[in-house]
Amino acid sequence: MRDQHADSGKQVNGKRGRRRSKTIARKQMLRERKKMQFDHEMMQLAEQQRPRTRKECLEMGRPCLFVSCKHHLYLDVNPETGSIKLNFPDLEVWQLRETCALDVAERGGLTLEEVGEILNLTRERIRQVEATGLKKLLEQTGEQTIKDLLDM
Repeated sequence: MRDQHADSGKQVNGKRGRRRSKTIARKQMLRERKKMQFDHEMMQLAEQQRPRTRKECLEMGRPCLFVSCKHHLYLDVNPETGSIKLNFPDLEVWQLRETCALDVAERGGLTLEEVGEILNLTRERIRQVEATGLKKLLEQTGEQTIKDLLDM
Protein backbone atom coordinates (compact mmCIF):
# COMPACT_ATOMS: atom_id res chain seq x y z
CA MET A 1 0.00 0.00 0.00
CA ARG A 2 1.34 3.41 -0.99
CA ASP A 3 1.81 6.19 1.56
CA GLN A 4 -0.80 8.93 1.00
CA HIS A 5 1.63 11.70 1.90
CA ALA A 6 4.50 10.55 -0.30
CA ASP A 7 3.83 13.13 -3.02
CA SER A 8 2.46 15.97 -0.87
CA GLY A 9 5.79 17.72 -0.10
CA LYS A 10 8.91 18.55 -2.04
CA GLN A 11 12.11 16.72 -1.23
CA VAL A 12 14.81 19.14 -0.03
CA ASN A 13 18.11 17.78 1.31
CA GLY A 14 16.41 14.54 2.31
CA LYS A 15 13.67 16.39 4.20
CA ARG A 16 10.11 17.13 3.21
CA GLY A 17 8.79 20.67 2.72
CA ARG A 18 10.30 23.98 1.66
CA ARG A 19 13.76 25.11 2.57
CA ARG A 20 13.69 27.79 5.27
CA SER A 21 15.32 31.14 4.70
CA LYS A 22 18.75 31.78 6.18
CA THR A 23 19.95 34.97 7.87
CA ILE A 24 23.56 36.10 7.59
CA ALA A 25 24.83 38.52 10.25
CA ARG A 26 26.84 41.58 9.24
CA LYS A 27 30.00 40.31 11.00
CA GLN A 28 29.80 37.05 9.10
CA MET A 29 29.42 38.96 5.81
CA LEU A 30 32.53 41.02 6.55
CA ARG A 31 34.54 37.86 7.29
CA GLU A 32 33.36 36.24 4.06
CA ARG A 33 34.12 39.39 2.09
CA LYS A 34 37.72 39.34 3.29
CA LYS A 35 38.07 35.71 2.22
CA MET A 36 36.51 36.23 -1.21
CA GLN A 37 38.56 36.92 -4.25
CA PHE A 38 36.54 38.22 -7.16
CA ASP A 39 37.42 37.23 -10.67
CA HIS A 40 37.33 39.78 -13.47
CA GLU A 41 33.83 38.83 -14.71
CA MET A 42 32.32 39.16 -11.25
CA MET A 43 33.86 42.62 -10.81
CA GLN A 44 32.44 43.77 -14.15
CA LEU A 45 29.00 42.48 -13.17
CA ALA A 46 29.19 44.24 -9.79
CA GLU A 47 30.11 47.53 -11.46
CA GLN A 48 27.13 47.53 -13.84
CA GLN A 49 24.67 50.35 -13.36
CA ARG A 50 21.53 49.23 -11.56
CA PRO A 51 18.27 50.42 -13.19
CA ARG A 52 16.86 53.56 -11.51
CA THR A 53 13.30 53.52 -12.88
CA ARG A 54 10.66 50.86 -13.48
CA LYS A 55 10.93 51.52 -17.23
CA GLU A 56 14.68 50.78 -17.18
CA CYS A 57 13.99 47.72 -15.07
CA LEU A 58 11.46 46.36 -17.57
CA GLU A 59 14.04 46.71 -20.35
CA MET A 60 16.51 44.54 -18.40
CA GLY A 61 16.54 40.82 -18.94
CA ARG A 62 15.13 38.31 -16.51
CA PRO A 63 16.13 36.86 -14.15
CA CYS A 64 17.19 40.15 -12.60
CA LEU A 65 20.70 39.88 -11.15
CA PHE A 66 20.52 43.10 -9.10
CA VAL A 67 19.88 41.50 -5.71
CA SER A 68 20.56 44.85 -4.00
CA CYS A 69 17.26 46.21 -5.34
CA LYS A 70 14.61 46.47 -2.62
CA HIS A 71 12.11 44.70 -4.90
CA HIS A 72 14.33 41.67 -5.55
CA LEU A 73 12.96 38.44 -4.08
CA TYR A 74 16.27 36.64 -3.49
CA LEU A 75 17.22 38.42 -0.28
CA ASP A 76 16.02 40.91 2.31
CA VAL A 77 18.15 43.34 4.31
CA ASN A 78 17.22 44.27 7.87
CA PRO A 79 17.64 48.08 8.00
CA GLU A 80 18.26 48.05 11.77
CA THR A 81 20.95 45.38 12.00
CA GLY A 82 22.25 45.22 8.43
CA SER A 83 21.85 41.44 8.40
CA ILE A 84 20.83 39.73 5.19
CA LYS A 85 18.14 37.06 4.94
CA LEU A 86 18.55 34.69 2.01
CA ASN A 87 14.99 33.73 1.05
CA PHE A 88 16.18 30.85 -1.14
CA PRO A 89 19.44 29.52 0.41
CA ASP A 90 19.43 26.39 -1.73
CA LEU A 91 19.11 28.26 -5.07
CA GLU A 92 21.22 30.69 -7.04
CA VAL A 93 19.67 33.94 -8.33
CA TRP A 94 19.46 32.70 -11.93
CA GLN A 95 17.57 29.58 -10.78
CA LEU A 96 14.59 31.55 -9.43
CA ARG A 97 11.38 31.49 -11.44
CA GLU A 98 10.48 35.00 -10.22
CA THR A 99 13.03 37.61 -9.15
CA CYS A 100 11.14 40.91 -8.97
CA ALA A 101 8.23 41.71 -6.63
CA LEU A 102 7.06 44.41 -9.06
CA ASP A 103 6.71 41.86 -11.87
CA VAL A 104 4.61 39.65 -9.60
CA ALA A 105 2.46 42.59 -8.44
CA GLU A 106 1.76 43.69 -12.03
CA ARG A 107 0.48 40.21 -12.85
CA GLY A 108 -1.95 40.34 -9.91
CA GLY A 109 -4.69 37.85 -9.11
CA LEU A 110 -2.52 35.32 -7.26
CA THR A 111 -3.69 32.99 -4.52
CA LEU A 112 -2.07 32.91 -1.09
CA GLU A 113 -0.51 29.57 -2.05
CA GLU A 114 1.05 31.01 -5.23
CA VAL A 115 2.40 34.08 -3.41
CA GLY A 116 3.79 31.82 -0.67
CA GLU A 117 5.63 29.72 -3.22
CA ILE A 118 7.12 32.80 -4.90
CA LEU A 119 8.27 34.29 -1.57
CA ASN A 120 9.24 30.98 0.09
CA LEU A 121 6.68 31.52 2.86
CA THR A 122 3.64 29.56 3.97
CA ARG A 123 0.13 30.42 2.91
CA GLU A 124 -0.69 31.26 6.54
CA ARG A 125 2.22 33.71 6.81
CA ILE A 126 1.10 35.45 3.61
CA ARG A 127 -2.41 35.76 5.08
CA GLN A 128 -0.95 37.31 8.26
CA VAL A 129 1.11 39.83 6.29
CA GLU A 130 -1.92 40.73 4.19
CA ALA A 131 -4.06 41.24 7.32
CA THR A 132 -1.38 43.43 8.92
CA GLY A 133 -1.09 45.54 5.78
CA LEU A 134 -4.84 46.03 5.53
CA LYS A 135 -4.98 46.98 9.22
CA LYS A 136 -2.27 49.62 8.70
CA LEU A 137 -4.12 50.98 5.66
CA LEU A 138 -7.32 51.23 7.69
CA GLU A 139 -5.55 53.11 10.47
CA GLN A 140 -3.98 55.62 8.06
CA THR A 141 -6.72 56.20 5.50
CA GLY A 142 -10.04 55.26 7.04
CA GLU A 143 -12.59 52.56 6.31
CA GLN A 144 -14.41 54.34 3.45
CA THR A 145 -11.18 54.84 1.46
CA ILE A 146 -10.40 51.11 1.72
CA LYS A 147 -13.93 50.20 0.60
CA ASP A 148 -13.55 52.55 -2.38
CA LEU A 149 -10.24 50.90 -3.31
CA LEU A 150 -11.69 47.41 -3.03
CA ASP A 151 -14.66 48.33 -5.23
CA MET A 152 -12.40 49.43 -8.09
